[in-house]
Amino acid sequence: MEQEGAAAREDAGSQLMYRIERPVYDEAFIRKQLLHRKKQSTSFRQRLAEKFQCSSERAKAIALSFLPILTWLPSYPVKQYLFSDVVSGLSTGVVQLPQGLAYAMLAAVPPVYGLYSSFYPVVLYTIFGTSRHISVGTFAVISLMIGSVAVREAPDSMFILPANGSNHSESLDEEARDARRVQVAVVLTTMAGFIQIVLGLLRFGFVAIYLTEPLVRGFTTAASMHVVISQLKYLLGVKTQRFSGPLSAINSVKAVLCEITKTNITTFLLGFACLIFLYLIKIVNERYKKKLPVPIPGEIIVVIVSTGLSYGLSLSDNHKVDIVGKIPKGLRAPAVPEFSLLPNLITDSFAVAVVGFSMGISLAKTFALKHSYSVEGNQELIALGLCNFISSFFHTFAITCSMSRSLVQESTGGKTQIAGLLGSLVVLLVVVAIGFVFQPLPQTALAAIIMVNLIGMFKQFKDIPGLWRTSKIELAIWLVSFVASVLLGLDYGLLVAIMFALLTVIYRTQSPKSSLLGYVPNTGLYYDVDEYEEASEYEGIKIFHSNSSIYFANSDLYVNTLIEKTGVNPEQLKAARKAQKKRRKANSNHSSPLKICAKYQDETVTHEILPLSYETLERRNGQLENDSLHLSSEEAVFLKPFGSIHSIILDWTNASFIDSVGAKAIKQIIKDYAAVDVRVVIAGCNRNLLDELDMLRFFTGHMTTDVVFPTVHDAVLHCNSNSSPPTDLDETT
Repeated sequence: MEQEGAAAREDAGSQLMYRIERPVYDEAFIRKQLLHRKKQSTSFRQRLAEKFQCSSERAKAIALSFLPILTWLPSYPVKQYLFSDVVSGLSTGVVQLPQGLAYAMLAAVPPVYGLYSSFYPVVLYTIFGTSRHISVGTFAVISLMIGSVAVREAPDSMFILPANGSNHSESLDEEARDARRVQVAVVLTTMAGFIQIVLGLLRFGFVAIYLTEPLVRGFTTAASMHVVISQLKYLLGVKTQRFSGPLSAINSVKAVLCEITKTNITTFLLGFACLIFLYLIKIVNERYKKKLPVPIPGEIIVVIVSTGLSYGLSLSDNHKVDIVGKIPKGLRAPAVPEFSLLPNLITDSFAVAVVGFSMGISLAKTFALKHSYSVEGNQELIALGLCNFISSFFHTFAITCSMSRSLVQESTGGKTQIAGLLGSLVVLLVVVAIGFVFQPLPQTALAAIIMVNLIGMFKQFKDIPGLWRTSKIELAIWLVSFVASVLLGLDYGLLVAIMFALLTVIYRTQSPKSSLLGYVPNTGLYYDVDEYEEASEYEGIKIFHSNSSIYFANSDLYVNTLIEKTGVNPEQLKAARKAQKKRRKANSNHSSPLKICAKYQDETVTHEILPLSYETLERRNGQLENDSLHLSSEEAVFLKPFGSIHSIILDWTNASFIDSVGAKAIKQIIKDYAAVDVRVVIAGCNRNLLDELDMLRFFTGHMTTDVVFPTVHDAVLHCNSNSSPPTDLDETT
């Protein structure tokens, strides 16, 4: 009978007491007496029908989940939110304009396509997105990934015009090259968006968890290195080839260093001045962010001033300073992407889709936690997919959220997606009306904007000391992600980083921490005997604990560690007994004893297995005269002393699953120990794991459910009661 005493307080400072007295439970008793499964009231067919039945409430819920704008726009508090959203939207738009122009350079397409990518996706995200604060649009890392693919598929060498009669030098057809690269970027965006939509509909929003934080931070730091290296030539005003693929970063640095003597001094001085100015503005905004009503728009100041200088001083004509050039007025008509390019872009599309979503959802969850609302991962995946897929028909390249713009949108008081929508209208105004104003904008100014916006990314190098102190494995993931992405390129680097992260998971499950548990007196608690001096083992009982599940990859290691930790090797014990029997049979007519050397901890103890005549002689005389014995031969076998360990308890408290290989390994080791009179029982097995054991037909033959106990203490009490002699154990704890 189970009797539970209520916890009572004798006074305000007394400690709650936990008293229980019950029989020792095993799994056989639990299944017969304590637990009975509920009967399913509905059949599988009925449950399937309920899953797919349609009702007005269900249709409304689906519509609201697919169109989140319907949940907040009808109840939008105009008086409380509109002014804040307008201020935030204008501030974000002012930042989004120069970033759109700059990141188009990274994507290897003309600047106007960066403006397209800063308008269409933002409008779509307002309808389908669930985050109120992130600013979607162009982003340096994604733009660089697209640019590397565009350069790979449409290199300059494909568009070299042959020399004609009057011109003996070859020339580059930049217009045809840019058109081809735009087609590549658009098709890549279409495919990335399609992948995101499919993954979202299949509820695969969890794929981002495989991009662990150290992996993403190492990858984005490496991407920032690629971005800075790619902008060096614009900052210095030199002409170099754009590289892609493995070692592209090293090749780009070499190319810039080889041409450094040809640096355009005017370009460099202008770019360097913009760099210093933007850096100082960023420091001021950070230091006085609580006092400033809105951050100082350093980017737009640089764009306006540098554009004015370039136009007024004719820097392009007089000093050969590279400028943005022609910005077409108005929006382009939609067009179907060139899908014939698709076969070469599938792998890159997956990389862009997963990286874009992982960066977007991580920032969305950060703001949602800060402002006490929730974002839905699968809907965010669908929203980004629709932004990329639909917008690609309007000549955009892939987008995600930008950390710098999102911080501006949030810090300036943005309340809803209306702020992002108003920011996109600022970009639209430039595209349809005043785009020509920015045609003299020097490219070196855009390079400065890009570099300064990446300062936050480079602060991630500070992760290394912290990870060194907290987790060497996560540090290894960070470093592998960074080094692989720098050397191999962003696509191959990401693949290597993900594979390495998965290998660390396998390593952790294959190399779990194992220990022997001991009993803490008067508590019913069991802890590692090597770590805690209060924990002590019971004589004859070994409690083996491993913090991992048991499956094909670690089952052999589990068994080997079990043998090593307990010090009881069934194969050696079998060999010793076999040798003993053989020796007895060989010496049936002799009085030569078999000497067996048993290792016990750090001491070697010699035990003699004697024939019956000597045992009788020992009982009669009280001692054995070893000096009078003359052995004709001896055989030494190293094993645990017979009878020292009678029970082994496997603590499966931390095991979450087991497969057929693991089940067979455990069943075999239990059988092997039983052959040498060592009982093996299992403790702390959860109900799901027991269901798996039932499906694997673990409890068949001589293996029954009475070897499974709900707690380690139940197993200890059972093993102790069946041992001889019993040890002193508090059975009421």
